[in-house]
Amino acid sequence: MKLFLDTADIAEIRTWAETGLVDGVTTNPSLVAKSGRPFFEALKEICDTVAGPISAEVVALDAATMVVEGRKLSDVADNVVVKLPLTVEGLKACRALADDSIACNVTLCFSAAQALLAAKAGAAYISPFIGRLDDAGHDGAALLGEIREIYDIYGFSTEILAASIRSPLHVRDAALAGADCATLPAKVFGQLYQHPLTDKGLAAFLADWKTTGQTIV
Repeated sequence: MKLFLDTADIAEIRTWAETGLVDGVTTNPSLVAKSGRPFFEALKEICDTVAGPISAEVVALDAATMVVEGRKLSDVADNVVVKLPLTVEGLKACRALADDSIACNVTLCFSAAQALLAAKAGAAYISPFIGRLDDAGHDGAALLGEIREIYDIYGFSTEILAASIRSPLHVRDAALAGADCATLPAKVFGQLYQHPLTDKGLAAFLADWKTTGQTIV
């Protein structure tokens, strides 16, 4: 499963990109506003830092303007993926952009039926918001499983990008449900490798090695 960072903070992106474990980045208007950076300047820097897909979202509500915005975003770099809302207008824009070989990420998905429509519209990615579903008393992981089954039955190439990730458990659930990707806040990304037993075991190994009085280099 590919792991994306869900942020527009270039410092966070650079820090985690150095691990070699970041496969892409997703942004949205809220994250861009939080960064305080000029949008296109930030987007270009992110695209230069991470070679994988970088999702950048349109802000128009009508399909025609979404297509114009999407083309402008796509011109920033070859790895830009145009992010569109899961509305009728968003799906129309997705179809038009996909027909021009522009990759689209259809976002704010909360049902399997919506995911089916996005795949039929030619979306490269569908972003189910599993954390927000859990917050509302639904089962986000179950939705991922439903979408996986539908896509496999009909042979859709749209990749499932689990979004609204709250914790490492959400990452585990996304992987077990067969999601192709998950996009995580930097804080959650950093939590994935942490476990107290790992720290305890390492401390014991180092203490035992010290008693030998030896060195490796």
